[in-house]
Amino acid sequence: MKLSQFNNLMTDEFGEAYAQVISRDMVLSSLGDQTAATALAAGENPKLVWLALCEANGVPKERWAGKPQPKKPKLD
Repeated sequence: MKLSQFNNLMTDEFGEAYAQVISRDMVLSSLGDQTAATALAAGENPKLVWLALCEANGVPKERWAGKPQPKKPKLD
């Protein structure tokens, strides 16, 4: 996962403002008691950071790959 994908998932799931807050302030034991921002700055895989945040925030597993996108209507 690229950092841009991580950022998009964060914004989609938590909203722009809250995503920034939890990334900066939430300490995650599964990341060695680091925040998401600190772990990413240290070179941690964004996917691992995303999954740690999902687990810590109770995001349903079906959204760990992102929120389902609405289906586009078929054009006949």
